[in-house]
Amino acid sequence: MEVAQQVGSPGVSKWDIRHKIWDYMEANNLADFPRPVHHRIPNFKGSFEMSCSAQAWDVFDKAREVKVDPDKPLEGIRLAALQARKALLVPTPRLRTGLFNRIIPPPGATKEMLRKCATSQGVRDYSVPVGLDAKVYVDLVVVGSVAVSEKGLRIGKGEGFADLEYAMMVSMGAVREDTVVVTAVHDCQVVDIPEDLLGDHDLTVDYILTPTRIIKTGCNHPKPQGILWHKISHEMLGKIPVLKNLRHREKQEGKDVALKDEQRDVPAADKPVRVAKKSRPESSSFQDQASLSQASPEGGASPDSSPLPDSPVAVYVGSIPQGTRVGELKDALRQCHATPARLTWQGAQHRAFLNYSDKATADAAVVALQGLSLHGSPLRVEFARSQLSKTRSRPR
Repeated sequence: MEVAQQVGSPGVSKWDIRHKIWDYMEANNLADFPRPVHHRIPNFKGSFEMSCSAQAWDVFDKAREVKVDPDKPLEGIRLAALQARKALLVPTPRLRTGLFNRIIPPPGATKEMLRKCATSQGVRDYSVPVGLDAKVYVDLVVVGSVAVSEKGLRIGKGEGFADLEYAMMVSMGAVREDTVVVTAVHDCQVVDIPEDLLGDHDLTVDYILTPTRIIKTGCNHPKPQGILWHKISHEMLGKIPVLKNLRHREKQEGKDVALKDEQRDVPAADKPVRVAKKSRPESSSFQDQASLSQASPEGGASPDSSPLPDSPVAVYVGSIPQGTRVGELKDALRQCHATPARLTWQGAQHRAFLNYSDKATADAAVVALQGLSLHGSPLRVEFARSQLSKTRSRPR
């Protein structure tokens, strides 16, 4: 397919692939409500009919307990699970109140009532929370995707929920080696994905369902083996209470549960990208975040109002619009040929610090980034203040 050829080029990033899939589906009217599909798991046309036909698939037929993401294109699979009287688990929205809920249809539920239970409203009205101590064994996991390769490499919408949910299920013993992971997408979403785009926190899939075929991927890329605490920030921990509970459990078991914020002196916690090479932008997923500080919440904060990372030259980027993802900034930096050796993201304070290995590289980056905007808002780009005094004292 044309879109598959577009996304398979060298140097492509996850965000490149996402945007090309979203743009292609919009341009070719391949999705139903909600539209536009950008920054969503696309509700591709024919998803409901295709998903309902999963009942005849032997892998689905053998499953007893099924976890299905709440995305709109998976509504048909949720309905099929309820109609087949399988135990259906659905993650809680943004993991705010727990890991997942069990859907409990009312006694004697009609087909129409089951269909309502499979919707997002039904998930809210006809479900009960599943505690961490519950004896749960999920033998089929169904996740939404923006893109997936025939080798089983998957890209979500960039928030990292599916990856984190799976890691949390590993932590609580709800999934095992033989748990099957499936995604359902439109045929145009099956594209080539470079293996080096995937990290150790990324979830891969064993099967792909499309309106025209079922693909067995034979994926040999390992799935997450648990929660990677060194990629979780304190801010994310505070937003997800169940994550905090799991961390306490693992700490009691003697496991290393040091967070991203606590790993600043450990080289492996951050993987610097050399300025001379093309780096790939990445999402602000929960398991792959830049460090966050407790600095002033004002968007126009001073470039020296936070401790600077250890780097010869640091550049301050301020006035970052609310809601911007770190991946979007990285994407813009790459396009401006200003990729830093390290990026410290302080999204809550609407700013970031870019570390460059030498002054010449930083000078070029500051020039290249002048006039840069995100979401229509101009960014403030300048040397961090402790660097300014050095810069001004030197002859040019």
